[in-house]
Amino acid sequence: MSEYVTRPKRNNELWLSEYSTDNLKLSMRVKDLLHVEKTEYQDLLIADTHDYGRIMMLDGAYQLTERDEFTYSEMMAHVPLCAHKNPENVLIIGGGDGAIMREVLKHDCVKKCTLIDIDKRVAECSQKFLPFAGDSFKNPRADFKCMDAMKFIKETSERFDVVIVDSTDPVDFAAGLFQSPFYVDVKKIMNKGAMLSELTESPFIDRALMIQAIKEMKKVFPIVKMYWGVVPTYPSGMWTYGCASLVDDPAVPVRNVENTKWYTNEIHKNSFVLPPFLQELIA
Repeated sequence: MSEYVTRPKRNNELWLSEYSTDNLKLSMRVKDLLHVEKTEYQDLLIADTHDYGRIMMLDGAYQLTERDEFTYSEMMAHVPLCAHKNPENVLIIGGGDGAIMREVLKHDCVKKCTLIDIDKRVAECSQKFLPFAGDSFKNPRADFKCMDAMKFIKETSERFDVVIVDSTDPVDFAAGLFQSPFYVDVKKIMNKGAMLSELTESPFIDRALMIQAIKEMKKVFPIVKMYWGVVPTYPSGMWTYGCASLVDDPAVPVRNVENTKWYTNEIHKNSFVLPPFLQELIA
């Protein structure tokens, strides 16, 4: 008599994982792998996932997802813009996917938004595969320059009301974007009353970098404050930002913005209320 072995049904599954540490990772099951390439600067991957929609990864790290990117993009853009009385000229360093630029251009007072990203393939692929972010490049007030941000800052004659630093992790070509010499150069191209916002990572996963970034900002700018929010697909889910100002208090919004999913003036003010452990870390 023949015997048949019953085996569990096999499924072809593809998962993408970002390692926050050697012992911690976030994984997503993929519906469709849309694009993979090794650019001149980094590994670029775009996929469609079951729970978070379309996503972009750079060097194995989640950069944005269709479902939650607004939690990050809105806080990076609207906090400095709404704390500034009349931001007309805005500079974004990094952010080649265009999501933060989309938020900046919601402000009618902004006459020009310059985006500097060293990797043109990020911008090109975002426009092709991630229109919810990449369509911002079509705006006539958008000015995209593919070049080294350090070089641009040292050579430009333009002056900016708001500077937003949306870098990748601080390694290789982005390593200098959390150091005081960089902030000194940025300060030189800022108008009187200008503001700067920059990601300062997770207080649970990247504590040393967070402390360093705030410390380095304080060496250069007269007013530096930290604010925080949540980004579910970033390491630990809790995210911090540094905001530097030449004159006004960045924690006080003086303008409003419409058509947001996360940002409000109330959330703006409350995001500067830091939990005690965070106050201690950056004291």
